[in-house]
Amino acid sequence: MYDVDGDGFLINRNQWDEEFMFYAAVQDGLILNDGHIEYIKAARKMYEEDGTVPSIREFAKSFGMDRKAKPLYELFESGVMKRIAKYGGLPKPTGCV
Repeated sequence: MYDVDGDGFLINRNQWDEEFMFYAAVQDGLILNDGHIEYIKAARKMYEEDGTVPSIREFAKSFGMDRKAKPLYELFESGVMKRIAKYGGLPKPTGCV
């Protein structure tokens, strides 16, 4: 299966695939839809470009959202960037996520 840490984050990012994305979400009680997937893939692309998981503000701004990022919270509820990073096989974010 997948090698994950105690919080469910992949230990080896190279193990990520879309199957992991759905698996990790289900472990958290979340069924992903196209909206979730769009944001997860966008975060992966941003990570590939800068090597860091974006902050929630930076991420929301890239989608033209205000600082409250309401659409993201409606989809992911709490811990938005933590969930996006986890499902996307990215490192655990630090700081304000």
